[in-house]
Amino acid sequence: MATATDTTTLAVASREPQGSRAVRRLRRSGRIPGVLYGGGSDPLSFDVDARELRLALAGAGAVVDLSVDGAKPTPVVLKEAQRDPVRGETVHVDLLRVRLDQPIHAVVALELAGVEDTPGVKEGGILEHLTRELNIEALPTAIPESIVHEVGEMQIGDTLALGAIAAPEGVTLLDDEELVIATLSAPRLQAEVEAEIEAETELVGEGAEGEGEASAAGDDGSSSEE
Repeated sequence: MATATDTTTLAVASREPQGSRAVRRLRRSGRIPGVLYGGGSDPLSFDVDARELRLALAGAGAVVDLSVDGAKPTPVVLKEAQRDPVRGETVHVDLLRVRLDQPIHAVVALELAGVEDTPGVKEGGILEHLTRELNIEALPTAIPESIVHEVGEMQIGDTLALGAIAAPEGVTLLDDEELVIATLSAPRLQAEVEAEIEAETELVGEGAEGEGEASAAGDDGSSSEE
């Protein structure tokens, strides 16, 4: 469970807000547009080299030291990243200025480990992971990349709630303790599935027959009028 104990410096260039055509040209040149928020200042538009942004966000955990136009770096965190729905590439980023001595709210991924080793799954049960992200509060340098929970000895019929998740040191979980994280249910028997399919088929057949009878009645009525 990695945290932002080290930071990476990212250099960006300020820019004036532009239209969509200029933004597309910017992306084609290998740079990504973004906006910097927070710190008691007005939002600042910038652009950054796509490769440098990717490396900074991948290697720094939560905190990045951001230098705008060569100025003294200031700590920031990723607020939001918009991605291309097809290629998955980042097309826009929002960054947020932070103070390293003040806690902030963040959203982190929740990973479940040891699923295949649980007694319930070994017996053929189906574990459904319902909540995959958690709201937390922590200092920027203590925000984990993810929280990993060992599901342990879950049996068929068991439910995993947030109250069973241990928060890393320095991290406060903000969601309700009763929030359902995962359930482990019994496997559906093949006979039940086949019975449902058969029942649905019969209903469809009855509907089609009813439509056919109504159509035939309509045809007969037309003939008698003629």
